[in-house]
Amino acid sequence: MMILKYSRIPLIISILFFFAVQHSFAEECIIDLWKGVKGMRKADSVMFMTKPKNANGTAVIICPGGSYHHLGMFNEGHCAAKWFNTLGVTTFVLRYRVAESGFHFPCQLQDIQRAVALVRENAGRYGIDTHKIGTIGFSAGGHLVTMAGAFAGTDNELEKLGIHTSVSLRPDFVISVYPVVSMRDDIANKWSRRSLLGSDMSEERKEKFSMEKQIPENMPPTYLAACRDDPVVMFENSVLLDRALTEKNIPHRFAVYNTGGHGFGMLNNAFMKKYHWNKDLEQWLKEYEFLPE
Repeated sequence: MMILKYSRIPLIISILFFFAVQHSFAEECIIDLWKGVKGMRKADSVMFMTKPKNANGTAVIICPGGSYHHLGMFNEGHCAAKWFNTLGVTTFVLRYRVAESGFHFPCQLQDIQRAVALVRENAGRYGIDTHKIGTIGFSAGGHLVTMAGAFAGTDNELEKLGIHTSVSLRPDFVISVYPVVSMRDDIANKWSRRSLLGSDMSEERKEKFSMEKQIPENMPPTYLAACRDDPVVMFENSVLLDRALTEKNIPHRFAVYNTGGHGFGMLNNAFMKKYHWNKDLEQWLKEYEFLPE
C-alpha cells in the first residue's frame, strides 16, 4: 500500500530517493506502519519494500544507524537493500522514529515490532516464508535489531498500544553490524544513549538497554560484525555481545576486522573492496538455510 500523506521534508526526500534508485523489480511500495492506528497520528514511520523478480521467500528488515538521532538511509539502508535484492531477498528498509524528530524509547521498539508483525501478517501477499524473516541493523540500528530479538517475548509494545496480533514478533535471524550494545558509562556511545533514553538516565534503564545483559535463551541466530579500530562505537561493545551470546549458547558468528572503522555499510568503498565482508554474511545465511545454496 502506498502512503498518501508526507508529513516531514526528510520523509519526502527519502521517498524521492527510493523511487530514483529502483530498477525493474517485481514489486515495490512504501508501507505506512501506523496508518489508521489510534493515537499514532504523529508517527511517520514507514518501510520501503522491494521484492526482486528472483524472490526466494526470505525477507529482511533493514535498520540504518545514526545514533538513534538521525538515519543513514543511503549506505546503510538502500545500498543494503540493493545487495540483498541481488540474492533474491525481499527487503523492507525501515525509517524508524528518532530523536531528531523528538522521539525516544519506546518509539523505536514499537516501530520494529510493528514492522516484523506487518511483514509476517502479509507474508502470503509478498511471497515470504514466515520462518525466514530477519533483521539487519547498523550502529544504533544494530542495537535496535538486537533489542527486537531479545525483547520479542518479554516486552510487547504493540499490546500496550492495543494492537493484538497472532504472529510472532521474534525475527528469525539478527544481523548486527558495528553495533551499539552497552549503555554502560565507560563504553557507551553517549549520543546513542541520550537519543534513545532521553532525560531518564537511571541506572535501571541503563541496565535494561545494555543488550549484553538482556540476551534470552531463545535469542535468534545472530551474525555480528565489527572492526577493532572503530572510532565511534567502542569495539568492546561487540566483544560483550559475543560473550553474552556464547554464554547463552546462541548460534552466532562474530566477524572481526582489524581495520575498517565505522559506517561502511554496504557501500562499495575501500573496506568493501578489501574484505568483501558481505560475502561472509552471505555464506552464513546459506549455512542456516535462510538462503538457498
